[in-house]
Amino acid sequence: MLFTVAQSGNEGTVAGRRRNMDELQSEIQELFADLWQVPGFSGLRQGFRPQCDCFRTDDPPALHVVLELPGLDPGTVEIVVTGRSFVVAGARERPLATGARYQQMEIEYGPFQRRIELGDDVDPARASASYERGLLKVVLPLADRVATEARIAIEVRT
Repeated sequence: MLFTVAQSGNEGTVAGRRRNMDELQSEIQELFADLWQVPGFSGLRQGFRPQCDCFRTDDPPALHVVLELPGLDPGTVEIVVTGRSFVVAGARERPLATGARYQQMEIEYGPFQRRIELGDDVDPARASASYERGLLKVVLPLADRVATEARIAIEVRT
């Protein structure tokens, strides 16, 4: 992992340092989450950790979050935005296989929660979410001004 320090004049501001700390914290959280993916530690985990992409567009200005959630009922997924934190939670239930004796069990089931620290202020009141072919796609329009700390739930459309 490579860390670089920007040499621009405005990176020394408190806001710039806070943004860098948020990015570092997010990278550390991802590192620890990846550690639990190692097979030797897999017995300690419960549930699963869906894979995620997060990217920004300028036209329109928005953050996009895409999560792999195959085999889920989208009505059971909870999406919450609080300040610059994005949280998606739910559970993927193992299908009932009456009389089955498993030979191999690799698909992870159970509860999950993904927390993503957003790098920008968003307007959760204008957010939208859709679920199609196992992908949950959330669009978070960037806020025109700094948003107040409020917990806002986002409804998923299928």
